[in-house]
Amino acid sequence: MKLINLKGIEIIAIGGSVGGIKAVSEILKSLPADFPIPVVIVLHRLRNVPSSLQSVLQHSTKLRVKEADEKETIAAPFAYIAPANYHLLIEADRTFALDYSETVKYSRPSIDLTFESIAEIYGKAAIGILLTGANDDGANGLSSLRKTGAMCYVQDPDTAFAKTMPQAAITSNFGCRVMPLAKIGLELKNAVHQIN
Repeated sequence: MKLINLKGIEIIAIGGSVGGIKAVSEILKSLPADFPIPVVIVLHRLRNVPSSLQSVLQHSTKLRVKEADEKETIAAPFAYIAPANYHLLIEADRTFALDYSETVKYSRPSIDLTFESIAEIYGKAAIGILLTGANDDGANGLSSLRKTGAMCYVQDPDTAFAKTMPQAAITSNFGCRVMPLAKIGLELKNAVHQIN
C-alpha cells in the first residue's frame, strides 16, 4: 500500500468506544514527541464520574495529553480528549467549543458531531480514524469527512474489541483504509518523514 502524505494535514480525529482506551493508546504510542499535527480524541465515557483517562493515555505517548477547554486554540504537539458529558465541536477560528446539547446515539460526547464539525472546518486537511465500539456512532461523521476529500481509517473489525462501530463505518464508507490497529499508528509515524 502506498505511503500516505501528511503534507497539508492540519488535524487528526480519532473516535472509539468499548475497548477504545487501549486502541487509542496503541496509536498514540507510535507518534513521536514532535509529531506536527494535533490529535483530537473522542471516546465514549461515563458521565459525572471521576476519570483517569488523561493520565492513562499520557502514559502511552510522548505527546502532551489534555482535556480540551472551551475556546482553546488547537495546536501540536497536543492530543486533546473530549471532556466527559460534553460534545466537542470546532469553531471557525480553530478553537474548541464544548456543547451540552442532547445525547447522540445515547452518547455525549458524540463522535459523529466532532467528526462532522472537523469536516466542516478542516475539510480535506483532516484525517479521521474510527476504532472499536459497540454502536454505530462515528460512521456518519466519517462519511462527512470522506465527502470533503479527507483521508479516513477504520480499524479492521477482526482486530477490534467490539466490531459494531468499525463494521458500520466500513459498510457506509467506501474508500476508507481498513487496517489492523497496529498499522494505523505506524503508517502515521512513517508518513511524518514526508513532511518538508
